[in-house]
Amino acid sequence: MTLKDPATRLLRDLSSGDDPSSAEKLLPLVYEELRGLAARYMRQERPDHTLQPTALVHEAYVRLVNDREVEWKGRTHFFAIAARSIRQILVNHALAHQAVKRGGKQRRVFLHEAQSHEKPGQGTDLLAMHEALEELTDLDSRQGQVVELRFFGGLSVEQTAEILGVSPRTVKGDWRIARAWMKERLSG
Repeated sequence: MTLKDPATRLLRDLSSGDDPSSAEKLLPLVYEELRGLAARYMRQERPDHTLQPTALVHEAYVRLVNDREVEWKGRTHFFAIAARSIRQILVNHALAHQAVKRGGKQRRVFLHEAQSHEKPGQGTDLLAMHEALEELTDLDSRQGQVVELRFFGGLSVEQTAEILGVSPRTVKGDWRIARAWMKERLSG
Protein backbone atom coordinates (compact mmCIF):
# COMPACT_ATOMS: atom_id res chain seq x y z
CA MET A 1 0.00 0.00 0.00
CA THR A 2 1.18 3.49 -0.69
CA LEU A 3 1.08 6.37 1.71
CA LYS A 4 -1.94 7.62 -0.24
CA ASP A 5 -3.98 5.09 1.72
CA PRO A 6 -5.22 6.90 4.85
CA ALA A 7 -4.97 3.75 6.97
CA THR A 8 -1.33 3.27 5.97
CA ARG A 9 -0.53 6.90 6.85
CA LEU A 10 -2.20 6.50 10.23
CA LEU A 11 -0.40 3.21 10.89
CA ARG A 12 2.93 4.88 10.15
CA ASP A 13 1.98 7.74 12.50
CA LEU A 14 1.03 5.18 15.13
CA SER A 15 4.43 3.46 14.79
CA SER A 16 6.37 6.70 14.97
CA GLY A 17 4.25 8.23 17.72
CA ASP A 18 3.91 11.42 15.65
CA ASP A 19 0.15 11.69 16.09
CA PRO A 20 -1.29 10.62 19.46
CA SER A 21 -4.79 10.53 17.96
CA SER A 22 -3.85 8.16 15.11
CA ALA A 23 -5.29 5.08 16.88
CA GLU A 24 -8.63 6.85 17.30
CA LYS A 25 -8.63 7.99 13.65
CA LEU A 26 -7.65 4.53 12.40
CA LEU A 27 -10.52 2.56 13.94
CA PRO A 28 -13.28 3.76 11.57
CA LEU A 29 -11.04 2.96 8.57
CA VAL A 30 -10.36 -0.65 9.56
CA TYR A 31 -13.33 -1.58 11.75
CA GLU A 32 -15.51 -3.31 9.13
CA GLU A 33 -12.60 -5.41 7.82
CA LEU A 34 -11.63 -6.38 11.39
CA ARG A 35 -15.26 -7.25 12.11
CA GLY A 36 -15.33 -9.45 8.99
CA LEU A 37 -12.12 -11.17 10.07
CA ALA A 38 -13.51 -11.79 13.56
CA ALA A 39 -16.81 -13.04 12.11
CA ARG A 40 -14.89 -15.51 9.89
CA TYR A 41 -13.17 -16.89 12.99
CA MET A 42 -16.39 -17.00 14.98
CA ARG A 43 -18.19 -19.03 12.28
CA GLN A 44 -15.71 -21.79 13.08
CA GLU A 45 -16.51 -21.65 16.80
CA ARG A 46 -19.05 -23.61 18.81
CA PRO A 47 -22.56 -22.07 18.79
CA ASP A 48 -22.55 -21.36 22.53
CA HIS A 49 -19.27 -19.45 22.46
CA THR A 50 -19.21 -16.62 24.99
CA LEU A 51 -17.12 -14.21 22.90
CA GLN A 52 -18.89 -12.11 20.30
CA PRO A 53 -17.20 -10.79 17.13
CA THR A 54 -17.55 -7.18 18.35
CA ALA A 55 -15.81 -7.95 21.66
CA LEU A 56 -13.14 -9.89 19.78
CA VAL A 57 -12.54 -6.93 17.44
CA HIS A 58 -12.26 -4.47 20.31
CA GLU A 59 -9.87 -6.65 22.32
CA ALA A 60 -7.69 -7.30 19.26
CA TYR A 61 -7.70 -3.62 18.27
CA VAL A 62 -6.60 -2.48 21.72
CA ARG A 63 -3.76 -5.01 21.65
CA LEU A 64 -2.70 -3.94 18.16
CA VAL A 65 -2.60 -0.19 18.70
CA ASN A 66 -0.92 -0.53 22.09
CA ASP A 67 1.88 -2.73 20.73
CA ARG A 68 4.72 -0.24 20.44
CA GLU A 69 7.11 -2.92 19.17
CA VAL A 70 5.41 -3.25 15.77
CA GLU A 71 6.55 -1.02 12.95
CA TRP A 72 3.46 -0.98 10.74
CA LYS A 73 4.26 -1.39 7.05
CA GLY A 74 0.73 -0.82 5.83
CA ARG A 75 -2.85 -2.00 5.77
CA THR A 76 -2.08 -5.59 4.70
CA HIS A 77 0.57 -5.94 7.39
CA PHE A 78 -1.93 -4.63 9.96
CA PHE A 79 -4.51 -7.27 9.02
CA ALA A 80 -1.91 -10.04 9.07
CA ILE A 81 -0.98 -9.11 12.63
CA ALA A 82 -4.68 -8.69 13.47
CA ALA A 83 -5.35 -12.27 12.34
CA ARG A 84 -2.60 -13.54 14.63
CA SER A 85 -3.94 -11.45 17.51
CA ILE A 86 -7.50 -12.72 17.05
CA ARG A 87 -6.28 -16.31 16.89
CA GLN A 88 -4.27 -15.82 20.08
CA ILE A 89 -7.27 -14.34 21.90
CA LEU A 90 -9.36 -17.36 20.90
CA VAL A 91 -6.61 -19.80 21.90
CA ASN A 92 -6.28 -18.09 25.29
CA HIS A 93 -10.05 -18.23 25.69
CA ALA A 94 -10.05 -21.95 24.80
CA LEU A 95 -7.28 -22.65 27.30
CA ALA A 96 -9.19 -20.82 30.02
CA HIS A 97 -12.40 -22.63 29.10
CA GLN A 98 -10.61 -25.98 29.13
CA ALA A 99 -9.03 -25.23 32.51
CA VAL A 100 -12.45 -24.48 33.99
CA LYS A 101 -14.10 -27.44 32.35
CA ARG A 102 -11.49 -30.19 32.15
CA GLY A 103 -12.31 -32.37 29.22
CA GLY A 104 -15.02 -29.95 28.13
CA LYS A 105 -16.20 -29.77 24.57
CA GLN A 106 -13.50 -28.28 22.37
CA ARG A 107 -14.03 -26.05 19.37
CA ARG A 108 -13.71 -27.41 15.88
CA VAL A 109 -11.81 -25.63 13.13
CA PHE A 110 -11.63 -26.80 9.53
CA LEU A 111 -8.52 -26.53 7.43
CA HIS A 112 -10.71 -26.10 4.33
CA GLU A 113 -8.72 -27.32 1.34
CA ALA A 114 -6.22 -29.28 3.43
CA GLN A 115 -9.00 -31.51 4.69
CA SER A 116 -10.91 -31.73 1.44
CA HIS A 117 -10.67 -35.54 1.44
CA GLU A 118 -12.26 -35.81 4.86
CA LYS A 119 -15.95 -36.21 5.54
CA PRO A 120 -17.90 -33.00 6.06
CA GLY A 121 -18.22 -32.17 9.74
CA GLN A 122 -14.82 -33.53 10.64
CA GLY A 123 -12.43 -31.01 12.02
CA THR A 124 -9.75 -30.41 14.51
CA ASP A 125 -9.94 -28.52 17.78
CA LEU A 126 -8.51 -25.03 17.95
CA LEU A 127 -5.84 -25.97 20.47
CA ALA A 128 -4.59 -28.86 18.33
CA MET A 129 -4.56 -26.55 15.32
CA HIS A 130 -2.59 -23.94 17.29
CA GLU A 131 -0.06 -26.53 18.48
CA ALA A 132 0.36 -27.92 14.96
CA LEU A 133 0.89 -24.42 13.56
CA GLU A 134 3.49 -23.67 16.25
CA GLU A 135 5.28 -26.94 15.39
CA LEU A 136 5.19 -26.16 11.66
CA THR A 137 6.56 -22.68 12.34
CA ASP A 138 9.44 -24.21 14.30
CA LEU A 139 10.20 -26.50 11.34
CA ASP A 140 9.73 -23.90 8.60
CA SER A 141 9.03 -20.35 9.67
CA ARG A 142 7.80 -19.17 6.26
CA GLN A 143 5.38 -22.06 5.82
CA GLY A 144 3.97 -21.33 9.27
CA GLN A 145 3.52 -17.69 8.28
CA VAL A 146 1.80 -18.72 5.06
CA VAL A 147 -0.74 -20.81 6.99
CA GLU A 148 -1.23 -17.99 9.49
CA LEU A 149 -1.85 -15.42 6.77
CA ARG A 150 -3.85 -17.54 4.33
CA PHE A 151 -5.96 -19.68 6.68
CA PHE A 152 -6.35 -17.49 9.74
CA GLY A 153 -5.92 -14.10 8.10
CA GLY A 154 -7.92 -14.88 4.98
CA LEU A 155 -5.30 -13.15 2.81
CA SER A 156 -4.89 -13.92 -0.87
CA VAL A 157 -1.76 -15.47 -2.35
CA GLU A 158 -0.73 -12.04 -3.64
CA GLN A 159 -1.26 -10.31 -0.29
CA THR A 160 0.65 -13.07 1.50
CA ALA A 161 3.51 -12.76 -1.01
CA GLU A 162 3.61 -8.99 -0.45
CA ILE A 163 3.81 -9.38 3.34
CA LEU A 164 6.49 -12.07 3.20
CA GLY A 165 8.48 -10.42 0.42
CA VAL A 166 8.40 -13.50 -1.83
CA SER A 167 6.79 -14.38 -5.14
CA PRO A 168 3.19 -15.63 -5.40
CA ARG A 169 4.61 -18.86 -6.84
CA THR A 170 6.65 -19.38 -3.64
CA VAL A 171 3.54 -18.78 -1.52
CA LYS A 172 1.57 -21.31 -3.58
CA GLY A 173 4.31 -23.92 -3.11
CA ASP A 174 4.61 -23.26 0.62
CA TRP A 175 0.80 -23.34 0.98
CA ARG A 176 0.58 -26.70 -0.79
CA ILE A 177 3.34 -28.25 1.35
CA ALA A 178 2.08 -26.70 4.60
CA ARG A 179 -1.49 -27.90 4.02
CA ALA A 180 -0.26 -31.44 3.43
CA TRP A 181 1.94 -31.30 6.54
CA MET A 182 -0.91 -29.86 8.67
CA LYS A 183 -3.34 -32.47 7.40
CA GLU A 184 -0.93 -35.26 8.28
CA ARG A 185 -0.14 -33.77 11.70
CA LEU A 186 -3.79 -33.14 12.58
CA SER A 187 -5.01 -36.53 11.44
CA GLY A 188 -2.85 -38.12 14.12
